[in-house]
Amino acid sequence: MKFLKTASLAILGTALAMGAASAQEKTIKIATEGAYAPWNFTGAGGKLEGFEIDLANDLCARMKVKCEIVAQDWDGIIPGLTAKKYDAIMAGMSITEERQKTIDFAGPYANSPNGFLVEKNSPLAKIPGTGEAYNLGTQQAAAEKAIEAYKPLLKGKTVGVQGSTIHANFADKYLKGTAEIREYKTTEAHDLDLAAGRIDIVLADATAIIGTLDKPEFKDYVMVGPSITGGLLGAGVGVGMRKGETELKKGFEDAIQAAKADGTIKKLTEKWFKIDLTPRS
Repeated sequence: MKFLKTASLAILGTALAMGAASAQEKTIKIATEGAYAPWNFTGAGGKLEGFEIDLANDLCARMKVKCEIVAQDWDGIIPGLTAKKYDAIMAGMSITEERQKTIDFAGPYANSPNGFLVEKNSPLAKIPGTGEAYNLGTQQAAAEKAIEAYKPLLKGKTVGVQGSTIHANFADKYLKGTAEIREYKTTEAHDLDLAAGRIDIVLADATAIIGTLDKPEFKDYVMVGPSITGGLLGAGVGVGMRKGETELKKGFEDAIQAAKADGTIKKLTEKWFKIDLTPRS
């Protein structure tokens, strides 16, 4: 009896240890940029904060996994994923056909147009189309007509964009040859150059511009120009992951749909952006 009891305890102990190990293994490592407020940024004490940090933790809870969020420079974020440094990306990354050649996406979990950031007393503050909205995918002719309408004002000017983004691609296609396009590693960097007068205007995601305008030092700046989405600007912001990760993709897809359905994404986007960016599709 003593032997059986001892053996049973040993088996139970092994099972518990295996169960604990299994629980520990259920961790999803998510990379974010940590320099793209209010989507994601590094706050006091080096702590990652922002919309995507809150959403990532919510999605992981729905998936019943532990969430480990790490900072990764934007220009190395996709190579880091394919090199298996982490399992997923949540970094304001738009779902585009070009990126889908390399990685897969779940979502979208948010959708935001682009816009221009400029000083209020600049002649560029009069860019036409402010308040108008176009989709390059479904309203290409109208969207491109709106772009052509403001191009004369940008002639000879310097436009700042974050490199390796949909906004850099947009500028390269529609503004190259009209304006000088200057690429930056982060949105913070081009904002600083704008404030210092080293560039004339910034092209960026509208939500990033909203975050900039909340800063006291940008009280004399404004967002202008038509709001444009779709086409080469992508189909919204999603979770990036390696191709073939079908189980992980389904987990994120189900969690995102649940967060949309119960209003969590609406609540979090209104908290961080002051507008509802819930995808409508």
